[in-house]
Amino acid sequence: MKISLEFRDRYTYALKKALVIMKLTTLLLLACFLQVSAAVKGQATITLKLKKAEIAQVLSSIEQQGNYRFLYNNALTEIRRKVNVDVTNSGLDAVMNTLFAGTSLRYKLVENNLVVIMSQEVKVTGKVTSKKDGSPIPGATIAIKGTSKGAVTGPDGSYSLTAPDNATLVVSFIGFTSQEVPVNNRQQIDIALEESVSQMQQVVVVGYGVQRKVDITGSISQVKGEEISKQPVTNAMSGLQGKVAGVQIVNDGKPGGAPTIKIRGTGTVYGSPSPLYVVDGVWYDDISFLNPGDIENMSILKDASSEAIYGMRAANGVVLITTKKGRSGKASINYTGYVGMQRATNKVKMANGNEYATIINELSAINNNALRLDPNAYGAGTDWFKQEMRNAFTTNHQLSINGGTEKSTYNFSLGYMKQDGLIKTNDFSRITARLQNDFQVFEPLKIGYTVTAAAYNTHDIPDDYFLQLYTSAPVVSVFNPDGSYGDPDKLNLGTGAGKNPQATLDFYDQKTQRRVITGSVYADLRFAKHFVLHSSLGGEYGDSIIRNYTPQYQATTNQFNKVSRLTRTTANRQNWIVENTLTYDNKFGDHSLKVLLGQAAQQRRFYKLIASADNVPNNNEGTRYLRLGNIDGRSVTDEGALINIASYFGRVNYAYKDKYLLTASIRADGASQFSAGDQWGYFPSVGLGWVLSEEPFIKNTGIFDNLKLRGSWGRVGNASVPPSISQLRITQDPFMTAIFGGIVNTGASVNTLVPPVLNWEKSEGIDAGIEASVLKNRLYVEAGFYNKKTLSSIFLVPILMSLGTQDSKMLANQATFRNQGWEFAANWKDETAGGFGYAIGGNFSINNNKVSEVNTGATPIYDGGGASTGGALLTRTIVGQPIGQYYGYVVEGVFQNTTEVAASAQKSAKPGDFRYRDVNNDGKIDALDRVPIGNPNPKFTYGFNTSFNYKNFDLALEFQGVAGVDVYNANMALRFGNENFTKEFFDNRWHGEGTSNTYPSANVGGGQNYLPNTFFVESGSYFRVRNIQLGYTMPKTIANRWGMQNLRFFASAQNAFNFFKYRGFSPEIGGTPTNQGIDKAVYPLYATYNFGVNVTF
Repeated sequence: MKISLEFRDRYTYALKKALVIMKLTTLLLLACFLQVSAAVKGQATITLKLKKAEIAQVLSSIEQQGNYRFLYNNALTEIRRKVNVDVTNSGLDAVMNTLFAGTSLRYKLVENNLVVIMSQEVKVTGKVTSKKDGSPIPGATIAIKGTSKGAVTGPDGSYSLTAPDNATLVVSFIGFTSQEVPVNNRQQIDIALEESVSQMQQVVVVGYGVQRKVDITGSISQVKGEEISKQPVTNAMSGLQGKVAGVQIVNDGKPGGAPTIKIRGTGTVYGSPSPLYVVDGVWYDDISFLNPGDIENMSILKDASSEAIYGMRAANGVVLITTKKGRSGKASINYTGYVGMQRATNKVKMANGNEYATIINELSAINNNALRLDPNAYGAGTDWFKQEMRNAFTTNHQLSINGGTEKSTYNFSLGYMKQDGLIKTNDFSRITARLQNDFQVFEPLKIGYTVTAAAYNTHDIPDDYFLQLYTSAPVVSVFNPDGSYGDPDKLNLGTGAGKNPQATLDFYDQKTQRRVITGSVYADLRFAKHFVLHSSLGGEYGDSIIRNYTPQYQATTNQFNKVSRLTRTTANRQNWIVENTLTYDNKFGDHSLKVLLGQAAQQRRFYKLIASADNVPNNNEGTRYLRLGNIDGRSVTDEGALINIASYFGRVNYAYKDKYLLTASIRADGASQFSAGDQWGYFPSVGLGWVLSEEPFIKNTGIFDNLKLRGSWGRVGNASVPPSISQLRITQDPFMTAIFGGIVNTGASVNTLVPPVLNWEKSEGIDAGIEASVLKNRLYVEAGFYNKKTLSSIFLVPILMSLGTQDSKMLANQATFRNQGWEFAANWKDETAGGFGYAIGGNFSINNNKVSEVNTGATPIYDGGGASTGGALLTRTIVGQPIGQYYGYVVEGVFQNTTEVAASAQKSAKPGDFRYRDVNNDGKIDALDRVPIGNPNPKFTYGFNTSFNYKNFDLALEFQGVAGVDVYNANMALRFGNENFTKEFFDNRWHGEGTSNTYPSANVGGGQNYLPNTFFVESGSYFRVRNIQLGYTMPKTIANRWGMQNLRFFASAQNAFNFFKYRGFSPEIGGTPTNQGIDKAVYPLYATYNFGVNVTF
């Protein structure tokens, strides 16, 4: 039993052990089979054939075969890449490598046949330099081809970004040839760019986008910001003078004065002829708040097809301004500053005391009066120009900081500018601040904002002050020995010489303060590879305060004020604009297509309040408040405007093989200031281009590097009418009453009639041009013709007083104006083997302005220009003649004796008076003998420039001028009694028979000699050395040793040399369209001499 039990136990144990082994073996075999099965399934082959399918579609087709599942991020742009697939029984690795060839996409097979797809990126750093001398290129753009990602080089040319290991970097900078550099998994990539002088390959800012110049079908000129900021100008537009064909700029000599801008002539008589300014997408009427040093570039849209995308505001041209942006990299600090001196560009020498006394005695003799002054008693007398004018100080300082990362960049700047006027108490100062940020939130979305603030302060002088200096008697002393003012009345000088300019200045107290803040925010969203959605909101808030205080005083007999008076003028301007655009941009085969659709809404609000009070205390500025004045002497008036604008617009750019170009656009604007039914305007355009240099028959000649023909047509608008024009205004008059039924009824009259029909003022233009680059892009030439017509021009026309209105004129669409002309520009740029570089450029334009027709029933005459001594208006706008031409009498000589007078049509004249032409031969001289006598619209404008650089030295010269233009010397023409005359007049005047047949006598009686006439019309042509600048850049090794990236010293002279025949300070005189070129107390232009430094840390 024992044995048997033992055997049984052993047997049972062995059996159990065998069973365990069998179970384990079975499990191991099952696991092995499962593993083999899994391996076999992972190695399943793929058969697929697709053409031009996106990678995502290919992956979906593979999934449908049931073998694999794929996991990837839809935001991967390369997953949308189109490929051709033709595989049969191929493995996963082979198929994936074929799909992902040339992309940054990678894959990994994980459990359950899940294939994870990702993009492999590397961090790339490096430096962009000039191939010529190895100098760093700050501001160069490094973009990842096919994406919106990229970076901008810092001041030392360095950059940093993250890119797919197989990506291609596109490196570009204005003036250099772009390069495409493959990453090839490299972490350090340095790029040397080669300079390019091909202007046609440059990128130009256009309305709502950018284009290569070679692709543009309209007339657009671009100027770099550094060309403007290098000049000592307070307003950025002044820096454009002489640089762009077809753009006339007339500067204002006042401290902080804004220039008058005309693009391709004068096309309107109502409202301002100035262009629309668009700064970083926001619309402005004025850019005086903008520091010239903050500008990256400016584009000037000159033809209607380029302007039409801006519709209702584009009739006078458009100026697009792009400001400086932040750059990725470490923070960079830049300082530019200068100090300088300013003087008048010309001197006007007046008759001295002795000469003035001689003239006054001659005047007395002509009018049979007793002699008044002893010429020997006065000597030189007082030179009022020398007494009141000065060499003025000016200074400008700008500090900027910029930097950032791949995801965020910033730019911050501060500016301070101070300019003393040529008159001792006159000055202007401005402080500006600007902050700009861009954020790449994630790959498709980019947002940013810009905020600019500016504060101005001006100490003003009277508007007619320079006329006082012209006319004041030199026999009057500034001060008497007892300290009192020299008094003209004590010398019995009478009308015309009754003021002491020093007293005028001492008791004139006017200060102007202005504050402006502007800003914009934007968001760009890229989606579906070819689409970009852009939204922006911009705004402007500005206010100004003018405080004018006249104390109680007695300076001279005729210069006094019995009751002190304070006048305070406040103005407020608020503008905002919202814009949304959707852009589609794609290239397929030989075709390129870009479509823009947009919507915008604007509101413009203006308010002005003028309040005055008498007997305001004069203790100090702290007591000069209106509430402290007398209640009886207070007055208040105000005015305002509110305009709402809605817009829709679109544009199509198409190119075939990059040589046949088409651009078409349309904009619809609705403006609230027009009456119902007239509120909407529609502005279409079309442009065609032919890049001949891409044609084999041109390309094979080897002559042209680039050659393009372009032509365009477009229509733009002008909505410069007051918002109250559609409102009928009626005023009750308590002094006009009538009694009906025993009841007194107060009368009422219509202030202003609502025009029955007032349409948009429209401008249509055709433009044709040719652009060419030859000699390895060293020479660029552009020439063009334009014909621009202003249709249904708005201006005031007379109405019958019997209509019962207080106004004698009403706005109406009544005339057609034409500006027709030619433009030419050329640039040559080269460098010798010895490192000496030079550039020469020039431009000129010809413009003919005239009134081509007047609508039926309208008066053909529009007078303007202000009254002359004789009471006649100086300008007249009439069919067949230019806008605002001078209109007056033709001087044929000077009467030498009474016999000549008796035989003439001027029986009331005296010897020494002008002899006027009897145009209609009716035997008398009257208004019917007035004819066109001068044209204030220049026929020719031109400018040219040269620059040289050798090693560390650079020299730039700029020249500019106008020709074929007239000005009216009203300072000489405005005479009422005993005003002074110029030295030139004294030396050449008629003072007895035979002494002169050109210059009249000093006789003023009856205004005979001072009616509008040809004697006072002078040539306004001039040639000017606009700017000279010599600079020296410290060698990099020395600058770096001092802890600087760059150090440059410079000296400059602006308006240093001027050549003209005009007898006044300067022939560069602005004005309104019907009041142009009339020199009446115009502030003289100044020449500026500066020394400055530019340093970058």
